[in-house]
Amino acid sequence: MTRTRATAIGFVAVLLWALLALLTVGSAPTPPLLLNAICFTIGGTLGLVWTAASGGLGQLRMISWRVYAFGTLGLFGYHALYFSALRLAPAAEAGLIAYLWPLLIVLFSGLLPGERLRRGHFMGAVVAFAGAALIITGGGGAGFSAEYLPGYGLALLCALTWSSYSVLSRRVGNAPTSSVAVFCLATAAASWPLHFAFETTTWPQDALRWAATVGLGLGPVGLAFYVWDIGVKRGDIQLLGTSSYAAPLLSTLVLVLAGIATPSWSLAIAAILITGGALLAARASFAG
Repeated sequence: MTRTRATAIGFVAVLLWALLALLTVGSAPTPPLLLNAICFTIGGTLGLVWTAASGGLGQLRMISWRVYAFGTLGLFGYHALYFSALRLAPAAEAGLIAYLWPLLIVLFSGLLPGERLRRGHFMGAVVAFAGAALIITGGGGAGFSAEYLPGYGLALLCALTWSSYSVLSRRVGNAPTSSVAVFCLATAAASWPLHFAFETTTWPQDALRWAATVGLGLGPVGLAFYVWDIGVKRGDIQLLGTSSYAAPLLSTLVLVLAGIATPSWSLAIAAILITGGALLAARASFAG
């Protein structure tokens, strides 16, 4: 598989994550750990079926427990923090903080062997982040409030968790993508008892909320991890990290199509900033 093709496959995850906020809001009021448990049970089962069908089950026995621990902590940590942040703080502000992860991926990736952070990567990340911030805040927002500090703190930890997981995945690049199925199932196995110990059980309350929850498990919290794993291990991680700024743009477009958000000049300006930032990063990657 070529580096360019792997990068393109990784970007499919960004397209799926464009649905993450919408489906998370649609799943309310299901608590974070229960949502984690349901979604990762679906995503892990999906991956296990694919692994069995492709004859890859034997590979899973040869993977170190350290790899499984690393992947499980990454997936469990990010989503428990993300779901909690969106339950404890306004989605716009918490989302802005959580979307620091693409910028952090670009910056952290410069520390990897064989990678070098160029000026264009930094400039592209900054420009794209400005566009992402404009979309998430809507050019304004309700402002930060002390009562939401726990949610903001969790969103920051969320960004640090996913960026670190994505960059460090390159260090375990020999692990097959099928191992992600085990990460998902292990995350579900950890989430179920923690939910029953610390949360009040609130299942999705109607067909629409169940559809949102199942959709999360199949897409943003399912297939997305498998294609992202391919992208960060075999593709251009710096370009992939910067192009991830398209997620808040695409997420906003989905909300517009769903009738939840209204088109505005700030959306158009943000689209220009995000596209320009991605082009700057792409130029820096291909120049080297």
